[in-house]
Amino acid sequence: MIVIPAIDIRQGNSVRLKQGKIDAETVYSTDPVFIAKLWKAKGARRIHVVDLDGALSGVNINEDIIKNICASVDVPVEVGGGIRSMEKVREVFELGASYAILGTVAVYNPEIVRKAINKYGPQKIIVAVDAKDGKVAIEGWKDITPVDILELVNRLKEIGVQKILYTDILRDGMFTGPDFAGLKKLSESGMRIIASGGVKTIDDIIKLTKYEENGLFATVVGSALYTDDFKLEDAIRALEDLENK
Repeated sequence: MIVIPAIDIRQGNSVRLKQGKIDAETVYSTDPVFIAKLWKAKGARRIHVVDLDGALSGVNINEDIIKNICASVDVPVEVGGGIRSMEKVREVFELGASYAILGTVAVYNPEIVRKAINKYGPQKIIVAVDAKDGKVAIEGWKDITPVDILELVNRLKEIGVQKILYTDILRDGMFTGPDFAGLKKLSESGMRIIASGGVKTIDDIIKLTKYEENGLFATVVGSALYTDDFKLEDAIRALEDLENK
């Protein structure tokens, strides 16, 4: 399993939100490119970038920053936020991203997801499954649908999706630990899963490895990385030690 550091960008800054709420925003850096270089220097094997302006409004204003991040680190970069058309998917790859993360469009227009998979391959397309109380959240987590997370994942599987990014939004930025119950439920789908939301300690990361045999292959860590309680290099070392046992 790999640990993927998150960089959320809003209005040009590297920020963290709590439960996706703009009024609970903390700006950690005015230079997201520097943050990407920092995580790479500390051993990151992949970088997770979200354009929050795109996710919240559908208008992407951080393309130059994302392009510079992709050019500045020699590891894969996965990019999400406001990717709701084939044109946007193309633009993300042209910026240098290795993976495109689609979210809202998977509920509104799954045909876009199918087309993206057919054009770029299932390895390059990740679908974000964001949940609140087991139901799918969309539009930058502003709207909660009546769709059950497993129902959506099974639909996605039918159109060729192989990778999902699962986030329990009530845990995001709250340091309450990952949603192990939700991950257990999703493991029934046979999907490859990236877990996100709630990680506070390296012990949380170790506990997540128990789900590797059920499809979990990575976890995104955001807010915890910006505290003194969690160091990326220590988490990577702990996973390496576990693998070598």
